[in-house]
Amino acid sequence: MQELGSIKDQIRQFINEIAQMKGVTVVSEDESLLQNGVIDSLEIFRVVSFLEETFSVRISEEEFVPENFQSINQIERLVFAKSKRSDTRVSGLHEDTGALQEGR
Repeated sequence: MQELGSIKDQIRQFINEIAQMKGVTVVSEDESLLQNGVIDSLEIFRVVSFLEETFSVRISEEEFVPENFQSINQIERLVFAKSKRSDTRVSGLHEDTGALQEGR
């Protein structure tokens, strides 16, 4: 499994490439990507494809919720939880919505 920093670096690079195509030069790790127009609902599919190919995780339809794609940090937590889950079945995603739950 990849280290957490490595995951974030790769996600940040991918998101920054999308942002630059839209004329956005700086994206912070906690910035709302959806609210600030960095990604839209269609681009979530590109992000998911990137995550699945890059990190060998499977993002289910139920996990296609805005909460999981709000920020670089949130996307990183999703990938990390999915990686851990596939390794050890560690819980970290809400069963009904697929949204990552804080404090678990």
